[in-house]
Formats: sequence, C-alpha cells, structure tokens
Amino acid sequence: MAARLLRLRGLLRAAGPRPFSAQASPLQTEQRGTKRPEPSSAKSLVDIGIRRIFSSDHDIFRESARKFFQEEVLPFHAEWEKDGQVSRELWEKAGQQGLLGVAIAEKHGGIGADILSSAVVWEEQMYVNCTGPGFSLHSDIVMPYIANYGSEEQIKRFIPEMIAGKCIGAIAMTEPGAGSDLQGIRTYAKKDGSDWILNGSKVFITNGWMSDVVIVVAVTNREARSPAHGISLFLVENGTKGFIKGRKLNKIGLKAQDTAELFFEDVRLPASALLGKENKGFYYLMAELPQERLLIADMALASCEFMFEETRNYVKQRKAFGKTIAHLQTVQHKLAEMKTQICVGRAFMDNCLQLHADKRLDSSTASMAKYWSSDLQNSIATQCVQLHGGWGYMWEYPIAKAFVDARVQPIYGGTNEIMKELIARDIVSDK
Repeated sequence: MAARLLRLRGLLRAAGPRPFSAQASPLQTEQRGTKRPEPSSAKSLVDIGIRRIFSSDHDIFRESARKFFQEEVLPFHAEWEKDGQVSRELWEKAGQQGLLGVAIAEKHGGIGADILSSAVVWEEQMYVNCTGPGFSLHSDIVMPYIANYGSEEQIKRFIPEMIAGKCIGAIAMTEPGAGSDLQGIRTYAKKDGSDWILNGSKVFITNGWMSDVVIVVAVTNREARSPAHGISLFLVENGTKGFIKGRKLNKIGLKAQDTAELFFEDVRLPASALLGKENKGFYYLMAELPQERLLIADMALASCEFMFEETRNYVKQRKAFGKTIAHLQTVQHKLAEMKTQICVGRAFMDNCLQLHADKRLDSSTASMAKYWSSDLQNSIATQCVQLHGGWGYMWEYPIAKAFVDARVQPIYGGTNEIMKELIARDIVSDK
C-alpha cells in the first residue's frame, strides 16, 4: 500500500507542478488555463484533457481512475446489484490504487491531494454508471470528520486503515423521525462516569451494512438552550456490544450500494469514542455539509454527462422511419437543449469546485449547486429515457439504471426544499 502511494505521488509530481498543493490555486498554475477545451466544444462531455480547472497532472490521475472503474467495477456491478452490496475485495483494491482518502493530508497517510483530485474519482465513478461503491461518502464525508476533529489517537487508529480500504466508514445522521432536520434527532448519549451510554436508531445509512466504523450523531445535552448546542459525534466500531445492524434496505435505485438501518441499545462507549468536543457536533456538521453537497452536485453533473453521451450514441444507431432517429429534427433539438443545459450546469459546478479548492465555497452556494444539479440530473434522466423509447424502460439498458439512481439525489444530503430554504435565508438576511 505504502509503495503504491509513493509511486502514485511520484508519477503525479513528475508530470509537472504538483496539482495537490492547497497553496496554489488551480487557475494560477501553468498547466491550467484557457487552452484546455471546454465541454461545450469537446468531442465528448467525458473526454480526458478538458475543463480549465484541471491540469495534465489531474489527467494522469483521471486515466488511472477511469481504468480502475472500467476494469474493477463495471464488469461486476450487475452481480453486486443482486447482492445489495459491493465486495470487500473492491474496497481494498481501491485502496491499493490510491483512490480512497485522496484529499487526506500526507501526514495522515493520504496522497495529500486537492479537492479537484477527489472530484476526478467522483466523476469517473459516474462515467461508468456504477453507483454501488460508497467511496465518496467514505473518503470525502466520513474521513474529513476524523482528520479535522479527531484526536491523534483516533486519526492513527482509523485513517490509515480507511485509506487502505480495510476499514469502511459511514455516518449516521438520519433517523426514522428526523431527516433534513438535524436538530430533531432523538438518539441520545448519556454520561456514566467517564463512559457514554448510547441509545437510539438510524435509517438510510450508506455503507451501513458493510461499515467498520460509524460516526453517530447523538444528543448529549437535553437541557441545552437549543438542540444545536447539545449534539455530539461518536465513533462506534462494528462489533461493539449493543450496536446492531438491521436489514439492508430494498431501494428502487442504488441497488449495489448497501444502505441499512442501525440500532444502538445501551451501547457503552469509552470517553475516547467522542469525536471532537462535547456538544460541538452540530457545528462540525454545518462546517462539513458544504463539501457533502458539493460532491452530490458534481456526481449529479457527471451523471448528466454520462447519460447524454449514452443517449447520443443510442439515437445515432437506432433506426425508425428508414433512418436513424438522430436525423429527426425533434431529436436533434432535444439533444441541443440537453447539451446546453449540461454545459451551463458544468460551468457553475466547476466554479464551485474552484471556490472549494480555494476554501471559499460557502453554504449557500453549495446548496445552489446541490439543488440545481440534482434537479437537472432528474430532468436529463427523464428526457434520455424518452429518447430511448421502450428500451429505456428495460433494466439491462444503462439509462434505466441511471434514471432510478437519479431520483434520490434531490432527497439525501438535505432535501432540495431545504436547500432553497438555506439559499433564501441568505438572500433575505440583514447581516
């Protein structure tokens, strides 16, 4: 594992100025700029070497990620859909390939990449239309909480194993009675000497069934002046007495992504299981949620790009009325509309990625990206299925899977209705 990461770092550095430094803005380096084709003028929306926010170093990394997803994920995904989960072997292969925890600092054992490199992994997964691997949640949602707020002991205990794919991470926020309303959670951790006793339940937990460690959001002070002031985060390991994994949930989409119910029945946790400071959990969540919404948005746009190319290829082959349906003006106009919508969305999305790389992405802008991109994803999915005709309704066609997988995007990570509330609050605020 260490040798693989060292080779990967060396390859990326040999290609030119290191793309992963947080100090240099992507637009300030020599290899990024207007000479790179934009998606609107590229041969394909998924071409390697396009988009000005990236460099040739990112292209090298993208080639490696694309090869991995095409060879190690795509051929096996249908079987994983039947199983309701991917294999553990895949997680370890991803770790060996350097695709997990890409943006985690080198001092913690990561590659020390920038967020644009993480985006490469998000996008390449969507370009093969395989939603099973929960890599993005593991790497860019769960791991940052541990890296940013964990103790030295917690970081050493979990991060190296998570980067290697030997410890799968999940985060348990949602409850049967509390989804987008994080302040409405009921899971409760009560102090017992220096320990904590955790009780409650969570639902819709991505990576929940396969998880080795779960960040659990719980109330720790019921007397706080507001719910936000009484929430803490805990690291709960698989096998802990009283931690019970319920059934894998049977979803209409994301068939290969394990999603589970989790139950906590008098789970005794040591003081060292507390992540960060007591009663500061809500503030940690608010600080990290913009990145979660950014990755949902970018994966949504990448899915749009995949669906467009899949549909473009289909209509150029499908014949009706004696010629391919790509010759029909109504089909051509629909393709023109979709490509325009996707390119407009990509321009905003890349701007958000650049802002986040420069540590300037705010909550309101991330909310805009999440709601707009996920709504667009569902619109593009509907239009692409229509252009496939009856075959678009058949499960063996990739567009059918992309269609059902898209539906959850406006729901998780905070519903799009909540996103609009956050955006509106910023608009009308006097501050």
